Amino acid sequence: MNTKQQKPASEINYCALPRRLMVMLYDGIIMLGLLMIATAVALPFGDTQKVALQDPGFTLWLLLVCFAYLAGCWRYGSMTLGMRAWGVRIISYDGNTISWFRCLLRFLAAPVSLAALGLGIMWAIVDQKNRCWHDFAGHTFLIKTA
Repeated sequence: MNTKQQKPASEINYCALPRRLMVMLYDGIIMLGLLMIATAVALPFGDTQKVALQDPGFTLWLLLVCFAYLAGCWRYGSMTLGMRAWGVRIISYDGNTISWFRCLLRFLAAPVSLAALGLGIMWAIVDQKNRCWHDFAGHTFLIKTA
């Protein structure tokens, strides 16, 4: 349950694509560091030649680390470190913190948004509320807080 007072829909400042891309860049750098640590943790287990997308167990481990960072931040703080730095917050369509299920849907849809030659990300340009495909999948909005 959200304890913050909600703004009327007409007063909400949706996050535009340039700011969203900066958040993605910032969080991408953080996730790169997390993946390096996750790889170091995984090295003592099994084959020492770990290659993502070739070793299913290792690939699953890396995806779990990415999901834990993103979904944990979305669920418990409504923003990742990149979102905090760029003054962006994630909310569900009803204005509350997003559920674990919605986090999972958003997480699974984001690679599709990128894989379609970025069309799912660029969709924010034409959407009235600046949503990408993974926002639709997760029933979420990114809003500016600063």
